[in-house]
Amino acid sequence: MGQLNAGIVPVTAFQQNCTILFDMDDRQGVVVDPGGDIDKVLAVLNDNAINAGAIWITHGHIDHAGGAMELKDALGIEIIGPHEADRPLLANLENQAKHYGITDPVRNCVPDRFLGEGDTVSFGQHAFEVFHCPGHAPGHVVFYNRAAKFAHVGDVLFRGSVGRTDLPGGDHAALIASIKDKLLPLGDDIGFICGHGPGGRFGEERRSNPFLI
Repeated sequence: MGQLNAGIVPVTAFQQNCTILFDMDDRQGVVVDPGGDIDKVLAVLNDNAINAGAIWITHGHIDHAGGAMELKDALGIEIIGPHEADRPLLANLENQAKHYGITDPVRNCVPDRFLGEGDTVSFGQHAFEVFHCPGHAPGHVVFYNRAAKFAHVGDVLFRGSVGRTDLPGGDHAALIASIKDKLLPLGDDIGFICGHGPGGRFGEERRSNPFLI
């Protein structure tokens, strides 16, 4: 099994961290949260000879799922995730685009498979456990690779902050419970990539994140 690696492609005016997870040896991988600027994402895949076998979605907000259908059509691959509780958000992406004044093409997203707590997704020999972590969005999921001590947490947790909960379906108490009950117990040494900005380690957030103290 080759080394798990990750590349971040900031996309759209939201500067969302579209993430390409891939194996350093065989160049197989997945695209996590293609929120838009799909030409840019395709160029990065092509320039690095990465074969994306699926699209993984953490949650149904437009900056994370707005380009999923376009990327699916371009590559002929499946969309996996998030949890079914985000089905209404995914069915409302076109209206979300109008609300934010987004003029780029956006299509409502229909995943090929929803995910639930305890599911596993993988590419090659890299397996990720799925945690349902509501609060920022009702159907938000986190992808955790135990072997690499790595998690993609989407908009649940940020360096020094947490996901906003003032959007439809947001629940601050549920968000904090998701972080404290499911993520932090995985260990202080777990590194994470989040949906916006720099990542970090769970231990640093446990010790210093003002929302978790």
